[in-house]
Amino acid sequence: MQWYFVAALLTLLTSSQGILTTLSQSNGGYKYDYATIPFLAEIFKLLVSSFYLWKDSRSSSPPRMTKEWKSMRLFPIPSIIYLVHNNVQFATLTYVDPSTYQIMGNLKIVTTGILFRLFLRRKLSNLQWMAIVLLAVGTTTSQVKGCGEKSCDSLFSAPIQGYMLGILSACFSALAGVYTEYLMKKNNDSLFWQNVQLYTFGAIFNMAWLILGDFKAGFERGPWWQRLFDGYTVTTWLVVFNLGSTGLLVSWLMKYADNIVKVYSTSMAMLLTMVLSIFLFNLRPTIQLFLGIIICMISLHMYFAPPHLLMDLPVTSKPPPSSLTDASMRRAVNS
Repeated sequence: MQWYFVAALLTLLTSSQGILTTLSQSNGGYKYDYATIPFLAEIFKLLVSSFYLWKDSRSSSPPRMTKEWKSMRLFPIPSIIYLVHNNVQFATLTYVDPSTYQIMGNLKIVTTGILFRLFLRRKLSNLQWMAIVLLAVGTTTSQVKGCGEKSCDSLFSAPIQGYMLGILSACFSALAGVYTEYLMKKNNDSLFWQNVQLYTFGAIFNMAWLILGDFKAGFERGPWWQRLFDGYTVTTWLVVFNLGSTGLLVSWLMKYADNIVKVYSTSMAMLLTMVLSIFLFNLRPTIQLFLGIIICMISLHMYFAPPHLLMDLPVTSKPPPSSLTDASMRRAVNS
């Protein structure tokens, strides 16, 4: 399977996630416990990966699985990073408004490129760095509101703590992605075996989060497992399956492509969501959105297109001689 097909599918699923989540609301709120969605998505990914691992293990060439504790103990780390990242997100939103937070979230595009270079030792060309910066500029441009709106005044009015936490959130998001790619590529283990380890710890940490929520609420609504499916509809289950399928595609990209491809997929998904929301939720299109789309498309072309398509090389009138013999023969003919 080609990486660009997986990236395109990831873009479609990611863009539909926000739309499905909005459609799953009832009277502007959720009838279900939203914290159960990531937990069930982790269970879904774990079951799918376990099935394919079992299927591969019955084949003539069994999959490679490293079962040493030294290797397995690294897989809880991404879950811990994401857990810290979620808490930093909540802390950031206490200082900045959602529009400012959404715009600051685009910093993860640049921080991913920096950590990609530092920790994975992947060298990016100057043109690719320019493309990454353009992607951040394009996504930010598409999210900026018109200056006649109230959010325009609040964009740079947040306290310094909000901006520091926003930068920290972008760093944690990039670190989790880069570290996951490191885990996926550090050996030739089966992707499904790596997923089983990753999603097992993911399910454990999400379950711990649900238990912590019960303690904070004083078990007023009962233990989490008794209300796990309360308020669920067909749309809610679509949200779960969509989130789980997105995670499986991301793990494939981490194994066979890289974080930059994932960043482009999720950024394009954000733009696609904004365009679809114009038709589905009667939102007003803005000039900033169209400018942002144009900038992001230029960035996409700059990063992935072959260099010879991005620059016009001067065409020489005569090709250079292929050898010293050819050069001497040409001089003899001319004389």
